[in-house]
Amino acid sequence: MPKAIKKDKHKDFLKFLGTAGARFVMIRQLRASGGIWVSYRGTNVLIDPGPGSIVRCATSRPKLDPSQLDAIILTHRHLDHSGDINVMVEAMTEGGFKKRGVVFCPADAINEDSVILRHVTGFPEKIEILKANKNYQVKDFIFSASMKHIHSVETYGIKFDINKTSVSILTDTRYDSELIDFYKTDLLIVSVVFFEPRPGIDHLSLSDAEQLISQIKPKKAILTHFGMTMLKAKPHIQAEELSRKLGIEVLAAYDGMTIDF
Repeated sequence: MPKAIKKDKHKDFLKFLGTAGARFVMIRQLRASGGIWVSYRGTNVLIDPGPGSIVRCATSRPKLDPSQLDAIILTHRHLDHSGDINVMVEAMTEGGFKKRGVVFCPADAINEDSVILRHVTGFPEKIEILKANKNYQVKDFIFSASMKHIHSVETYGIKFDINKTSVSILTDTRYDSELIDFYKTDLLIVSVVFFEPRPGIDHLSLSDAEQLISQIKPKKAILTHFGMTMLKAKPHIQAEELSRKLGIEVLAAYDGMTIDF
């Protein structure tokens, strides 16, 4: 008799716990603001736990258990990205009783008017400061921080590999041609706050995203982190139009959307 094949109990996936961008969509919770959960070979990482992240984990189907997190990554300190950082650190460490996990964040998120409360800083195994163009690792999950973005606070995007698929998360920034080389990946996730350009405000518009996608040429691009003007323009319609225009598959993320690898 042939031996039964034992299935791998770990599933590799990326899940959008929220797709809200900027203040008003977050404040009104027109879209959730829970961040992105990545699971790779049993290593669980939460990226940008904005307000409601703990709730989104509990209501996820299937549920996501924050006590199983191995790391939390803050791309920057703004509240739509960091609002639930303290409760998620507590959850990761089971109220601080189990010293575990790593928090990665820019220096100004911990050193200047810290978004991480002082009594919480001792809960994880360590807090590691993100620096431009540097690699980091927690268990089997390896990621790279980008160059410093052009934004009002210290900000870094990230990229990593899952099962031979390169993935990048291009967070808030002003458009800059230097972004192109770093973000050349199979799957590009890009934050698109504005439908039309807003000069003087360091966020990407839909035309900025189009330009980046056309030059990066990923196998697939996913738009997320929508502001009010993008929601009014119906992100899924804009994504379909970009797909036709660029000849590249472009999707609009929705709350709870899961990408399996």
